[in-house]
Amino acid sequence: MEFGVTASPPTFSELVRTFARIGCLSFGGPAGQIALMHREVVEERGWVSEDQYLHALNFCHFLPGPEAQQLATWIGWKLHGWRGGLAAGLLFVVPGALVILALSVLYAFAARLDWFAALFLGIKAAVLAIVVQALLRIAGRALGTRFKQGLALVAFLALAVFSLPFPLVVLGAGVLGFAVAALRPDWLALKPASSTLPLPPRPWAASLRAVLIWGAIWAAPMALVLATVGQDHVLWQIGAFFSQLAVVTFGGAYAVLAYMAQQAVSGFGWLSTGEMADGLGLAETTPGPLILVTQFVGYLAAFRAPEPFSPLVAGLLGAGLTTWVTFAPCFLWIFTFAPWIERLEQAVKLKGALAAVTASIVGVIASLALWFGGHVLFRQFDSGRPADLPFNLPVWESFDGQAALLTGLSAVLLFGLKWGVVRVLGLAALGGLILAQF
Repeated sequence: MEFGVTASPPTFSELVRTFARIGCLSFGGPAGQIALMHREVVEERGWVSEDQYLHALNFCHFLPGPEAQQLATWIGWKLHGWRGGLAAGLLFVVPGALVILALSVLYAFAARLDWFAALFLGIKAAVLAIVVQALLRIAGRALGTRFKQGLALVAFLALAVFSLPFPLVVLGAGVLGFAVAALRPDWLALKPASSTLPLPPRPWAASLRAVLIWGAIWAAPMALVLATVGQDHVLWQIGAFFSQLAVVTFGGAYAVLAYMAQQAVSGFGWLSTGEMADGLGLAETTPGPLILVTQFVGYLAAFRAPEPFSPLVAGLLGAGLTTWVTFAPCFLWIFTFAPWIERLEQAVKLKGALAAVTASIVGVIASLALWFGGHVLFRQFDSGRPADLPFNLPVWESFDGQAALLTGLSAVLLFGLKWGVVRVLGLAALGGLILAQF
């Protein structure tokens, strides 16, 4: 097994200590988390070389789910096999998951208090500015050709105007990208495979074993739910929905938030639009992957339909089930496909599909920004929309001046003064408390 620039791999205990530290300090979203791991694993310890790290990062972008957590799992797998991958992947998630769980419990019991509502007015305003910042950053990296820009626009219109299903939009972009990569790769700015080295043998046995083991692990709690409370219970709905979500979360957490929010708010009625934005604010201020916002949704969904459990027990079960079915697939993807990484790097058509999906994700995030913006800045929407419009318009008299002021302040701090996310969220929350006094 090849390692980085060190003479020997780290011990398992060294790996555990390092990723426990990374898990507690992994603020700042995927970019900050990937940079932190690079510093700890590549620059300071030399456990993985620069080329290996970037190679693995590109590979993780092919997979659904949080790329930073999957990169952590791959590093552990590279250094200590399955045991190392499981340790590194779990330690990357568990600290943030525990914090989100504690905040979800507090939120469920305190959400009706006036001071709590004022606090989260500021957080929601800051989240809107953060989503716009994420949109601009991803667009700058992903839309390098006219064709990619057109894909992003089509995806935005499909979701924001025509309300097409998110999985359909992403799948359509992937199929189109696969075809374009074969016919006009320049439209996607693809480079031909450059390696002339012989490829390793196809690891079918290892991949099949990983699929069987982790498929069973993924399905185990759902079988327990089915046997105890049945398919009509909210826990089954939670597990089934977030299992589906785990398969289509290409492009990071922001990409899937619009679809998740649409289904959780309008489809299942688990929580309100404002509460969805509150959950994203909590996830932004805690360590770990941003997709941990799903845990907040799962907790509130079960907390509000607890029978036959108490609300607290149901909420804890909902949060635990959500986390399980969100992250168990991540281990399945890594342990199944990591042995194929060198072969996948040469798959130009697959790269084309990924490039097209990434471009469409920009449109997805733009629709999320529009959706969040509307519900942060306006208190009401007109349910009696004109027949020629496929979406509801805001009630202009319900414009929230305080939310607009806090959103503008957050934008100035993020874009003008280059403040970090945590500082912006903290100041916006304080601003919400102050404005509530007037």
